[in-house]
Amino acid sequence: MISVGIDVSKGKSTVCAMKAYGEVLLSPKDYKHTTEELDRLIKNLSKFNEEIHITLEATGNYHLPIYMYLKSKGYFISIINPLEMKRYRCQGIRNPKTDRIDSMIIAQYGIDFWYRVKQQNDRVQERQELRLLGRQYEQFMKSRVARCQALNGLLDQTMPGVYELLSGFNRNNGKDKLSDFAYDYWHNDNIIKSSEKVFIKKYLNWLKKKEYHQNEKEARQLYVLAKTSISTLSSTAQSTKLLVQEAVNVLKGINLSLFTILNQMRELAKTMPEYSTVLSMGGVGETLAPRLIAEIGDTHMYHSGKALVAYAGIDAPPYQSGQFIGTKRHISKRGSSTLRKIGYELMDSINKHQVKLNEDAVCQFFMKKRAEGKAYRVAMIAGYNKFLRMIIHSFTRKGCIKCFFKKTLKQCQENKLKKFSLTD
Repeated sequence: MISVGIDVSKGKSTVCAMKAYGEVLLSPKDYKHTTEELDRLIKNLSKFNEEIHITLEATGNYHLPIYMYLKSKGYFISIINPLEMKRYRCQGIRNPKTDRIDSMIIAQYGIDFWYRVKQQNDRVQERQELRLLGRQYEQFMKSRVARCQALNGLLDQTMPGVYELLSGFNRNNGKDKLSDFAYDYWHNDNIIKSSEKVFIKKYLNWLKKKEYHQNEKEARQLYVLAKTSISTLSSTAQSTKLLVQEAVNVLKGINLSLFTILNQMRELAKTMPEYSTVLSMGGVGETLAPRLIAEIGDTHMYHSGKALVAYAGIDAPPYQSGQFIGTKRHISKRGSSTLRKIGYELMDSINKHQVKLNEDAVCQFFMKKRAEGKAYRVAMIAGYNKFLRMIIHSFTRKGCIKCFFKKTLKQCQENKLKKFSLTD
């Protein structure tokens, strides 16, 4: 058996081939991520007549060119978590770090864990695309938050308090009532220049034109707000209208991008085998489902629910030494911060729809923890922990989902409850 370790960097990789007991067959050498250089690497590897396992670290997008090229040639490739590789490398007292040394250590890792490492799923390209869309969605959402703050800063000077009345962004269609309203009525003077009755009529026609729900009460509140609030920017200044409308235009562009990315994520997520299962779980809708699937990735990579919980960084590893046993442990926050953020949104949705989801197992568990006097965030983390375990449990097919919270796996098997789905 031959283990090939690849230390990936931007535009090039350092490759080392090694047999058992540290016999180096291919000394560490740099190969650029071009077809000519990688063909030369494949030519060198084809000289060996034994089984070859290739191991490399996950490095964002840098490892994708060499991974896709070697994958197309039929090689067995395993991608390792960088944290796991770092802990494997730092075993000695003196830990030098160069690309050459790293490639040899990765090759040695492949030898030591020859029978443990798993080959990447055949659908890795689709999942990588879905994850890339998910990460871009998060970046655009951060940009949207920044632009919302900028727009609100301007509206606080032209229409103070309007944000509390019209805030809200519909991710399903990309529409934002506050932005649409601020573009047409960018100052209080544009509202109060008409009588209340005339403005209400204009506002109702505006709602109909923009395809929003009719709301006469909201129109009255806007008029009263415009009459009573104090604007610090003059409506006669030439820059006031320009600043507000340009801020709205930028925000609308971001909203459209979010809507487009989310639609593409939904189309890709529907092709994944776990989509219907995740969508059927309490608190998950058509917005959270593709984002969850994108961030979790292939469920078969996780040997148990504990592995997925650890990847989300919401586990509290045990800490014991001698007679001391740590009981009040904080979550590790190792792993995907994006998955933790999605979990917060999920549990917030469950908390807001407790009446509708009162029969959902995660909701019941969450309410039970709250009834025990647990803090909201503690109960939220506990509920999300159960949610992630349910996902892995449903795909390992080890038992009945309903019995997951009520019975042990042994009891479930004794009762011959097999192949149950979440909707049974």
